[in-house]
Amino acid sequence: MARNGFKEQVRRNSVALISLVVAVSSLSYNTWRNERTEYNRNQRVISVEVLQKLESLQELVFYLHYDRDTESRGSARSGWAIVLTIRDLSQILEGPQPSSAERLHATWDEHWSWLGKNQTSAEAVLASIEDVRNETRELLRSLD
Repeated sequence: MARNGFKEQVRRNSVALISLVVAVSSLSYNTWRNERTEYNRNQRVISVEVLQKLESLQELVFYLHYDRDTESRGSARSGWAIVLTIRDLSQILEGPQPSSAERLHATWDEHWSWLGKNQTSAEAVLASIEDVRNETRELLRSLD
């Protein structure tokens, strides 16, 4: 009798049970989607900031190397601040971003003092900037 009573209760409350399953499933999906959206939003914001810093660094390299303006716009200290910021921001990004930012840091460390004196140094720094830029763009394209 207890078994028949249980089956009868399930039959009578089947709409409520189905509604409960749908509600829990919807809540789970909505929570997952919100977390994923927030993660993607954070990746986008940081990526855009990295791209802006890369543009600033590239401009600084142009001033240092081609204009040889070390007084007003081409400060190596500014370059260090930008490179370190790019490296720090890239640690939060997924994919190859942290390693490419580390390579940019190493390239800057090796070549910054030669900017304005050696074309190879300028090309190395600019190539490293372009590598980080390309990887950042690829990350942006891959986000939902």
